[in-house]
Amino acid sequence: MIADDLRRYLQRSRDSIVSSLDGLDEYDVRRPLVPSGTNLLGLVKHLVGIELGYLGESSGRPSPVTLPWVEDKSIWENADMWAKPTESREYVVDLYRQAWRHSDESIAQLPLDAPASVPWWPEERRNTTFGHLLVRVVAETAQHAGHCDLVRELIDGRSGADNPDGYHDRVLSAAETCRK
Repeated sequence: MIADDLRRYLQRSRDSIVSSLDGLDEYDVRRPLVPSGTNLLGLVKHLVGIELGYLGESSGRPSPVTLPWVEDKSIWENADMWAKPTESREYVVDLYRQAWRHSDESIAQLPLDAPASVPWWPEERRNTTFGHLLVRVVAETAQHAGHCDLVRELIDGRSGADNPDGYHDRVLSAAETCRK
């Protein structure tokens, strides 16, 4: 039951992330709008590796696909945080959906207390459980869904929140009263 709840929360965040790409062209899904370089398609690409790494490889279920940025080790140079011109939106989103399926199979097959080992963590804390990794992935995916909401809002003003008319102006007005 807890695993089902966690999978449901994970799926809500996955859906939110993919929907952040809706209606945008290839430039806008790749365009960094903050100094860190955060961009929508890069967040999707990053989460492919997160799911396949933690809920796959680290849990004894090797990935069904080879990720070029893992294979060539460019992941350690942030190659998982942006998409090359040759990596289309369709390619990255398809990889993400493949990762979902693989992760969902892990959730269905593995108990939360199943042993897991994260090879890229320091040796003294490498050993953990599948449940710990599932909670970590749910949290990270939700965090990146929030990033996607903000980046999307910077691109075209589409907000993930259902704020009433005038909300922004009311918040700004309240803030202005504290300006020195």
